[in-house]
Amino acid sequence: MGKHAAVSALSDANDVTARTFNLRFTMQKKTDPVIEVRGLCKRVKDATGELTILDNIDLSIQASSRVAIVGASGSGKSTLLGLLAGLDSATSGSVRLLGRELTELDEDGRAALRNGSVGFVFQSFQLMPHLTALENVTLPLELQGELPARDIHARARTLLTQVGLGERMRHYPKLLSGGEQQRVALARAFATHPSILFADEPTGSLDAATGHAVIDLMFEMNRANGATLVLVTHDVELARRCDTTVTIEAGRLI
Repeated sequence: MGKHAAVSALSDANDVTARTFNLRFTMQKKTDPVIEVRGLCKRVKDATGELTILDNIDLSIQASSRVAIVGASGSGKSTLLGLLAGLDSATSGSVRLLGRELTELDEDGRAALRNGSVGFVFQSFQLMPHLTALENVTLPLELQGELPARDIHARARTLLTQVGLGERMRHYPKLLSGGEQQRVALARAFATHPSILFADEPTGSLDAATGHAVIDLMFEMNRANGATLVLVTHDVELARRCDTTVTIEAGRLI
């Protein structure tokens, strides 16, 4: 299936549900948390039995706040981010995202909720290799299905220019440096004016100088968009730039 056919099919399937979820979110009280977690647990089975990754997590995140989730490698911080965003399912407990209880939704329902309301920046960029930088940024806008093609391309070009890639729009990811790929990912993440940005070790694959430049850009764009930022990092200095720091140790908040 080609790009445009895939976009059309996914958009048609999610459009009504996504609009319903977005309407419900706009009807929330402004004081309500955009993310609320109670008694969250995640367990998996391995060769030795059952392994507890997250244990009885309680967490509340307000709109427009910047929250850093920190902890050692293997502490469960990336797992927590995945559960908050509805990318994974909890073993037990409650996760409310943008006013919706994620445990009540199937995978398609969670995807519809995220559509247009949530942006992501990953350590490994997660760009579509067969799409140009411009096409990677237009994709979430096409999936959202709210703008005409002319406006979609205009917004994508504006964002890529904003992140310093105005001359690289037609390049495929393999022709871009790591820093350039992460800039494309930032442009893509903010394309739909998301309410929440989830960032999982966004500088983990970059050298120090490039990483600092990308982080400065991310905070600048997040401030301009007024989005809630949930950032997973092992970098203490980066965490200090956030309003709140949440520390995980052995699957528990400390």
